[in-house]
Amino acid sequence: MQTSNNTVLITGGGSGIGFETARLFASLGNKIIITGRNKAKLEQAAAQLSNTTAIVADVTDAAAVDSLVTTLNRDFPDLNILINNAAQAFAYPLSATSDAYSKAGEEFNTNVLSTIRLTEKLWPLLERQPNAAIVNITSIVALVPGLRIPTYSASKAALHSYTQALRFALRSSNINVFEVMPPLVDTDFARELSGEKIQPGEVAAALLDGLSNDVQEIHVAGTAGLYKVFLQSREAALKKLNGIQ
Repeated sequence: MQTSNNTVLITGGGSGIGFETARLFASLGNKIIITGRNKAKLEQAAAQLSNTTAIVADVTDAAAVDSLVTTLNRDFPDLNILINNAAQAFAYPLSATSDAYSKAGEEFNTNVLSTIRLTEKLWPLLERQPNAAIVNITSIVALVPGLRIPTYSASKAALHSYTQALRFALRSSNINVFEVMPPLVDTDFARELSGEKIQPGEVAAALLDGLSNDVQEIHVAGTAGLYKVFLQSREAALKKLNGIQ
């Protein structure tokens, strides 16, 4: 897929992977729309980028999503790339008192259900373009759960499964479906976690490379190596990811 002269929507675009992706795509002559809940953060991000519009929208709020979709259809009728990047995560070990149900509810709402809703609502607009793409940002833990982020891992596994089904559903259309699977990334959330981390810009670069080469499932950095272990032994992959001897 071409990586210039597109109109790109990036959810969670005010920081981290979303911001670095917006920066990279803006530098290539694309028109960028970034969304998020924090108005000040979004406006600060957009001010650092060329050809970028910030729209405050909480992807977990149905009314906000409807308003966003109306705005996009009216003001950006040439939208052809949707990057579902917004995410929620909690770091904690599973236990009888960890309140995993509540934490998982927030994670699944943001990471899975909101992605499904926004994708479905923008499907008709994307389908009208000659060439379009949906990019879902999952994680290495979609393959192998991180024991420090158990329900976040489960939500990314669900998004991985949905992405595969979506790709099959759109196989005869003009919409290509991509999945980006980074390892631990140096973001605000990941500062609570120990381990080797890559920079958000590395994820953005891998995303761009994957799109330009039509790689549907993009294994970023350490994900590629873990995937090979996973194919041989799921137990070995679980131990490797979580540092278990």
